[in-house]
Amino acid sequence: MEALKQGADTLFILLGAVMVLAMHAGFAFLELGTVRRKNQVNALVKILVDFSVSTVVYFAVGYGVAYGTSFFVGAEVLAAKNGYELVKFFFLLTFAAAIPAIISGGIAERAKFWPQLIATAVIVGFVYPFFEGVMWNQHFGVQAWIKGLTGEEFHDFAGSVVVHALGGWIALPAVILLGARANRYRKDGGISAHPPSSIPFLALGAWILTVGWFGFNVMSAQTLDKISGLVAVNSLMAMVGGTLAALLVGRNDPGFVHNGPLAGLVAVCAGSDLMHPMSALVVGAVAGGIFVFMFTLTQNKWKIDDVLGVWPLHGLCGTWGGIAAGIFGTKAMGGLGGVSLAAQFIGTLMGVAWAVVGGLVVYGLLKSTMGLRLSQEEEYDGADLSIHKISASPDREANW
Repeated sequence: MEALKQGADTLFILLGAVMVLAMHAGFAFLELGTVRRKNQVNALVKILVDFSVSTVVYFAVGYGVAYGTSFFVGAEVLAAKNGYELVKFFFLLTFAAAIPAIISGGIAERAKFWPQLIATAVIVGFVYPFFEGVMWNQHFGVQAWIKGLTGEEFHDFAGSVVVHALGGWIALPAVILLGARANRYRKDGGISAHPPSSIPFLALGAWILTVGWFGFNVMSAQTLDKISGLVAVNSLMAMVGGTLAALLVGRNDPGFVHNGPLAGLVAVCAGSDLMHPMSALVVGAVAGGIFVFMFTLTQNKWKIDDVLGVWPLHGLCGTWGGIAAGIFGTKAMGGLGGVSLAAQFIGTLMGVAWAVVGGLVVYGLLKSTMGLRLSQEEEYDGADLSIHKISASPDREANW
């Protein structure tokens, strides 16, 4: 029976890993549909290569930083317990690789290719797993300190803060250091529209992410006996709450509508195992509103050219999710309890601070040494031709 349980757990977490791996196709198509046509190939290549670099670095360094596990042992050791630890690594790798995929959307259309890969290696090798180990593996006694101070540990079931807020807040200094796309903000104070190249591809990316998210959230239980139908239903309710709020606040804009479910899902990750489905609906709806309002504010008022709005979507909605778990997860609000608003606030603030510092250091050093940005000519021609020497539709252009 023990062997059967180990096998079932291995299969369970493997299915989760595959579902989250599929989400990276969602990241790719969401970015492909949002950027202009001359940068579509670059969007696809970046996500795949970032994932590959993330895999090597997380295998060799990052997983050990977070969990103290080394894979540099004999294969017979790795194969023990039906290889559960290996598949667990695969699952958690897909979380780690989401960080550079998030950042990619913010710095799209004008970032150099190789410096971003170096940033990916540093972020996935150290910046992310360091905080992952602190919050998910009891490193340095931080969780014990938070519990002693507030009565509860910081709770983040599926990564509203550990994954999404971290990715979004790392992206913010990267976007600011990189600067806006050419001609995005005119000298006369006007704003030039850079419309999405393909709403259908944008929608496809959003749908792939939405479906894969149920692996992201539900399989965070990591073993079959801990699976929670509450997590699944809460994820569903937050998804539709985010969609409807984005529809209303965004005045039926299709870009907002298709990012709405993602905002809701980002926010519900932390407390999806604790809150009532009606609370999840509210959490998702607030997140949808946050995304639309803050995306508009950053782009039009603050003139921060975050192409896919990854700071509002992942950074701010992830921050809201971390705090919301401390509100709606309590028994007073119909939740299961075992969570403290003070603990959630402290843990969330720590994640934001660590991400901002990490983003400033990594991208600041790269900017001062290698440079982050394509030349004016390369940006004008587009990343597809400048970096990859081919466009998204070369046959059609040859006929012209």
